Amino acid sequence: MNPGAIVRFRNRDWVLLPADGDEVFLLRPLTGTSDEVVAVHRTLAGLLGYTLPTERLSPSAFPLPTADSVGDARSVRLLWQAARLLLREGAAPFRSFGRISVRPRTYQLVPLMMALRLDPVRLLIADDVGVGKTIEAGLILRELLDRGEVRRFAVLCPPYLCYQWQKELAEKFHLDAVVIGSDTIGRLERTVPPGKTVYQHYEAQVISIDFVKQGRNRHAFLISPPELVIVDEAHGATPGTDQRHLRYELVRGLARDPARHLILLTATPHSGIPEAFRRLLGLLNPRFESWDLAALDPAQRSRLARHFVQRTRRDIEQYWEEGAHCFPQRDTQDATYQLSPAYRRLFTAVYEFCTEIVRSGEDLQAHRRRMRWWAALALLRCVMSSPQAARVALRSRYRGEGAAETAEADDITYVYEPSDRAPFDEVPEPQLERAEAEFSDAERARLRRLEALAAAITEQDDTKLAGCIALIESLLRDGFNPVVWCYYVETAEYVADRLRTALAGRFPDVRVLCLTGRVGEDERRLKVQELMAEPRRVLVATDCLSEGINLQEGFNAVVHYDLPWNPNRLEQREGRVDRYGQPSPVVRAVRYYGTDNLVDGAVIRVLLDKAREIHRTLGTYVPVPEEEQFVVEALINFLFFKRGFRPGAQLALQLGDDPVEALHRRWSLDADRERTSRTRFAQHALRPEEVRRELEATDAVLGDPAAVRNFVLLAAEQVGLQIRRADRDVWHIFTGPEATATVPEMVRAALPAGVRERWTVTFTSPVAAGAEYLGRNHPFVTALARYLFERAFDAGLAGVTRCGCIRTRQVSRLTTLVLLRPRYRLEQWGRPPRLAEEALVAGWRGFGEDWLSPEQALNLLGAAEPQAEIPAAERRELVGLMLEQLKELLDAGQDGPLGRILADRAAALEAAHRRVRQITGEAARGLAVRPHWPPDVLGLLILQPVAGGS
Repeated sequence: MNPGAIVRFRNRDWVLLPADGDEVFLLRPLTGTSDEVVAVHRTLAGLLGYTLPTERLSPSAFPLPTADSVGDARSVRLLWQAARLLLREGAAPFRSFGRISVRPRTYQLVPLMMALRLDPVRLLIADDVGVGKTIEAGLILRELLDRGEVRRFAVLCPPYLCYQWQKELAEKFHLDAVVIGSDTIGRLERTVPPGKTVYQHYEAQVISIDFVKQGRNRHAFLISPPELVIVDEAHGATPGTDQRHLRYELVRGLARDPARHLILLTATPHSGIPEAFRRLLGLLNPRFESWDLAALDPAQRSRLARHFVQRTRRDIEQYWEEGAHCFPQRDTQDATYQLSPAYRRLFTAVYEFCTEIVRSGEDLQAHRRRMRWWAALALLRCVMSSPQAARVALRSRYRGEGAAETAEADDITYVYEPSDRAPFDEVPEPQLERAEAEFSDAERARLRRLEALAAAITEQDDTKLAGCIALIESLLRDGFNPVVWCYYVETAEYVADRLRTALAGRFPDVRVLCLTGRVGEDERRLKVQELMAEPRRVLVATDCLSEGINLQEGFNAVVHYDLPWNPNRLEQREGRVDRYGQPSPVVRAVRYYGTDNLVDGAVIRVLLDKAREIHRTLGTYVPVPEEEQFVVEALINFLFFKRGFRPGAQLALQLGDDPVEALHRRWSLDADRERTSRTRFAQHALRPEEVRRELEATDAVLGDPAAVRNFVLLAAEQVGLQIRRADRDVWHIFTGPEATATVPEMVRAALPAGVRERWTVTFTSPVAAGAEYLGRNHPFVTALARYLFERAFDAGLAGVTRCGCIRTRQVSRLTTLVLLRPRYRLEQWGRPPRLAEEALVAGWRGFGEDWLSPEQALNLLGAAEPQAEIPAAERRELVGLMLEQLKELLDAGQDGPLGRILADRAAALEAAHRRVRQITGEAARGLAVRPHWPPDVLGLLILQPVAGGS
């Protein structure tokens, strides 16, 4: 018995699948999917000794339809649609597409095609923010798994991305991965058999890189790492700080195995440090680390291009036709405010104090001078954030314990931007206390007076808040759901509280939610999901949400209440909503700042305007050079050593101080390098029409989103589910007890548990806010298809039948359509054979003298509608007659008409496989696609012409 054959085991029919070894048989239920495969030892199957009759594996055959139950074209069409959607081992060139629940865009197939050229896969995917790098990496992972080239994999990512990855792998790629980190390791270790580690036991892992990089965790992981590793935010795994160095050593240890597949993901591969970028490329191939990237010869450039893809949205929109429909248009605006008299007095006094402590510290030791810098920057930033943050920053902390501690190297992250961990959103009280310990008695007394001045600021004095409320009201009126980004917890809570009060009268249906680092990560995710179910919503958040949680499904505007001091953070904030999957055609991003305070002016002039200029020219953001000290020196110079600035005056500042000019020169050089890199590695050698052709070929086998929608709408009506259109491609499925009382249990169990009355779904991506995407592998779609497919094989149930007969004007002669599920053996030299399937429609006119092409037969199946009644006895007679002819066709074997159709189809599939291998550069040695005989005959539809029909 060869793979593909129908066998009998335990009083049930199965499909025999290829197995890796000779010890077991792999069996799939005849009406089931490959998710239900069972392994049976050959001894148990009766080949090496006596067993019970039911335990023996014996030849069988797929049951032919009968004329006992004859339906209409709709019932047969449902059977064919269900059969196609249940396919997992599709015969199309991409092995994995039958198992994914996302319909990839053609541009997202480029990294997959590049990966298929490589053995092992060593790839750096550096596409722009929001392009869909997770999907691109997931496609490669799923394809290698389904080809049998890897069995175990791990995703290494920052801790705040772990659960996002776990969710994406489960929902889009049907991979059940465990999260390994400090909060899960104890529970997971209790489930591991003796003698194994967590890393050896679980085949699918998402691991916190900051957990596994440490000592014994790294040792345990590197004992037996998986065959494939994905490293997200890979720019954080290059040498730099101690923490980055540990990450780098971990990934470099994995890369030393020349057989390991390694996929690196980052939107910012160039950190501004050329050596760090070369180290990153050296993880793909050690030779790359020594290359001068500014002077690559053609051979080197071609070699590197095999491993490196880097595209901006502009590249995708201009080169890939569908790209223009994948991303929203970003409408970037500025909104401003001016300080009230009371707030201006506070700012002026604080600014003068900070200027004095900075200038008076010029003769101090370097670390004490830097401590004053950081204190001055932190004080100004807090004061300009909100009255609450100002009060916390200015309150007395000095207790007279003695001299300050030596400043720590990472203190700077509290006033610039955190880089090696999740964002820190608390006022930097420890750093301010250390600085205050260095102040003179007069300086401390002055600080107390500033604290009193801050305490006197009332809500009526806060023109920044008043302007923000007006801005949010305007956005809501324009139909936007905004995210308001703040830097400090105190500011976020203050803004959210005032917004709730202000909006309650004019927008009673708007819910305002505040999320900060004081809320646990799991709780943040849950609260975001709850908020996105509200009809209108405003989210106030700190940068704890600027990485790790995508917000595009529920929000389409951002307001930077506090300007970030790192342009990279600006892009990360806006990238939460402006990304692949955003259903709104336009997202609005508002920089909100004061026109009469030097703090916002410094950030705008020194950092954000330069970043915007580069983005307009290049089409993407280029990271600010990463040495925070270099950036802080530019800010300090701009804020405290410029001449001619008077606090409270309108800003009319010019660059000219050396640190600022030096920063901008270096940044411009980085932008020029980035432009050259993206030009060289945008991978335009892969032609869109070639990629699109293979995607369409896959759709023909497995069904595109429109096919899923048509099936669900038709099938829902058949099983008694109420479904109603809400928008263009948004539908409501009614799930209440009364609405589902007559729905079969198998289908009812697949409805979402948390939805009480109405489930909002869509069949297209981007997904509309509040809707759930139903792809071909969604559990509900699978349950619906499985129920109807099995029902068709139960002769006692009506509605979905294997045989149909109608009288229609679609044909002028008696026409028979036969629904087939052929299996093919895919062979290639050096690899084990694979089994693949498809749902195929064949047909003939009259009594077999005039055959239709499969495309003609499929079109007839979709278009045929009854136009006249046929008596039941006549229907059964016609079906019985054509079933007899079908048996004769099957008896004719592979030399008969059906055999020739399968042979032609196998040749077409083989050509498609060869085309993909030609595009990807894979070897096609020994490639062959051979049909298994006989095919499964699922059903039959007879079309009888209406008198006078066309």
